[in-house]
Amino acid sequence: MSKKIKIVADSTCDISPELTAKYDIEIHPFVVNLGENSFKDGVDITTGDILNYYRETGNVSKTAAAPPSEYEELFRNWPSDEYDVLFFTISSEFSSAFANASLAAEKFDNIYVVESANLSTGILLVVLAAADMIESGMGAEEIVEKLKEIVPKVRASFVIDTLEFLWKGGRCSGVAALGANLLRLKPCIEVVDGKMSVGKKYRGNIDKVIPQYIRDRLDSTPHVIRRRVFITHTFENRAPVEAALKQARDSGMFDEVLETKAGCTVYSHCGPNTLGILYIEA
Repeated sequence: MSKKIKIVADSTCDISPELTAKYDIEIHPFVVNLGENSFKDGVDITTGDILNYYRETGNVSKTAAAPPSEYEELFRNWPSDEYDVLFFTISSEFSSAFANASLAAEKFDNIYVVESANLSTGILLVVLAAADMIESGMGAEEIVEKLKEIVPKVRASFVIDTLEFLWKGGRCSGVAALGANLLRLKPCIEVVDGKMSVGKKYRGNIDKVIPQYIRDRLDSTPHVIRRRVFITHTFENRAPVEAALKQARDSGMFDEVLETKAGCTVYSHCGPNTLGILYIEA
């Protein structure tokens, strides 16, 4: 009897409940710390809690991956005689998740730890590509090899309303944050080779910036994998999100346009009113 292939991913992939159910994906939560209090991403804390904490204290939340022992305990849920497990992590440049999970996986012969070299739904694009391959009948080792070709082609970026969260989280300098705020700049943060870099800087209100940002991103990669695209965001206001979804649909470049809201780990670093368009280049 052939073994089942189980997909497991850390919560930084920002998957929606609908996609979790549709593809039977197990999610392992990152730790989110508000001061001395620890919570599990997507389990007992919301992005609203993080925003309230910031407004009340002026501090941002901190995030952390699980230790190897916790990953080891997680992997025991899928016996090697029944399952092969594909475990997807955030880029090793952003977290110790890949290193810790890989260390734990050494004690098993059925665990394949896949580094996405990405974050948020940049990870999820890789996860769902694997789900499509499982459906086509491919085996675990074959899928892992194929994913090595896909990972470098993921195009992930976000336009950010404020650099306050990145600055206080140690991801950018105070001078850069101050300069951007004074000039009302909205930087595009791109993931390149598993690292964050600053792309084009836009000026003005975030609602007006988003259409230009999406147009620039799609114009920069005319050849894409049509299967799906994500609009991922931290907005409460629906208007800019609906406009972005429509713009992606109207481009005619994608078969499926999906919306997800960033979870607590990603929100901790980007803050409110962030939006990204994420897809795979052909």
